[in-house]
Amino acid sequence: MPAPPCGGTLHGPKGSFSSPNYPAPYPPNSLCRWHIQVTEGMAIQLKVEVLDIESSASCLYDRLEIYKDQDASSSWDGSSKFCGNMAPPTINTNNNRMQVVFVSDDNFAPSGFTAWYRAIAPSEKNCSWEEFLCDQGRCLSPAFVCDGHPDCVDQRDEANCSTKHNECGGTLTDLEGQFFSPNYPHPYPPLQLCLWLISVPPGHVIDLHFHNFSLESQEDCNYDFVEVYDSGGMGTTSVMGKFCSSDLPPVLTSSQHVMTILFVADEGVADIGFFATYHAHNTTEKTCGPSEFSCRNGECRAQQLVCDGWSDCWDGSDEHNCSSSSSTSSNPSYPSVELSCEPVRVEMCLGVSYNATYFPNIWLNIPDQQQAAEVLQDYLMLKDLSCYPSLRLLLCGLFVPKCTPNGGILQPCRSVCRLAEQRCQESLRLLGTPWPLNCNFLPDSSNPLECFLP
Repeated sequence: MPAPPCGGTLHGPKGSFSSPNYPAPYPPNSLCRWHIQVTEGMAIQLKVEVLDIESSASCLYDRLEIYKDQDASSSWDGSSKFCGNMAPPTINTNNNRMQVVFVSDDNFAPSGFTAWYRAIAPSEKNCSWEEFLCDQGRCLSPAFVCDGHPDCVDQRDEANCSTKHNECGGTLTDLEGQFFSPNYPHPYPPLQLCLWLISVPPGHVIDLHFHNFSLESQEDCNYDFVEVYDSGGMGTTSVMGKFCSSDLPPVLTSSQHVMTILFVADEGVADIGFFATYHAHNTTEKTCGPSEFSCRNGECRAQQLVCDGWSDCWDGSDEHNCSSSSSTSSNPSYPSVELSCEPVRVEMCLGVSYNATYFPNIWLNIPDQQQAAEVLQDYLMLKDLSCYPSLRLLLCGLFVPKCTPNGGILQPCRSVCRLAEQRCQESLRLLGTPWPLNCNFLPDSSNPLECFLP
């Protein structure tokens, strides 16, 4: 087998690179150097999207090193080594060159990293929406803002912080903002009940990011916890997740313009709490670039992914109204992809309202029907539940997706998920199992050309 790509020289105005084999584990004893050089007079913006590198004190074993120019003795901001799973904030250089080095030893190997860069004018330095823009174009992670320690030269990251540390709940109406547990980053007080309501204009949805998260650890999250609701209230049907311990919650996206966050602390052990940011985006406003396609929920996809036979938007809108003239076969850079359906062979899914599927399953990263059957095997223990027929339709639609005669593949419609949730949630609760899915991620449609209906 040829060795995976490792390092090189990147000259284009923008590009991306990643550790060898990403997202699979990187090989041992790697030493990769990427030299990035853009047009003279421009600066470089670098963003490490995902970091998953063996963690160690001072990053002695596996690490990602970032240097602000080609000279490996000139580190970025005095600290060039990164490891663990906390990606560094956006980096803006002052010149047109930089170097990135990836090193691994001969032991444990996680998935590595992926990053992108682009050339920018020195006057266009900016940060990701959840980061704080410091002086001279330096970006700070949210956890370093209002933490009592100035990180910007002009100390702007500690301005207007005096009243924020003891706030417990409130209403947030800006299109983006932040909130955190009382006293953060110091331990929160006991006996807290804080409620934040995020309410933005209708037509928007909310992305919620937790950046630091450390609450009292308990298996069922009954002592100290954060609970997030996909509504302006706290109904059980709108729970998006309940979180505790030090496991960072995933990014949560609302289905509407309101979201509620509840923080509860008992009288016992206290930890440092959490820091969160949110960002609202208009689901109807077209904000994608000229070479991008706008999904119906506002997300952007590369134009070459449109009509390629794969649903890259959650709602599958990139595969609607496709004809032979608009398919990727007309683009010489992207050879046509002919999807061929195969008969459903997973025993649990035999006899559902369709008999053809397609693999690999791109949504759940399942390579073939054999692995899908192994995953679904665990759900067969629920077949005695009265709601099992509805649950079976949903699970089969997710794990063994429907393949249409023209080679398209469909996710289950949201109504399929809602019905299964309505019928099974109480039965699963009695078994000590919470409802495992957020139905809002499925297409909200009754059109059989857009999603699967039984």
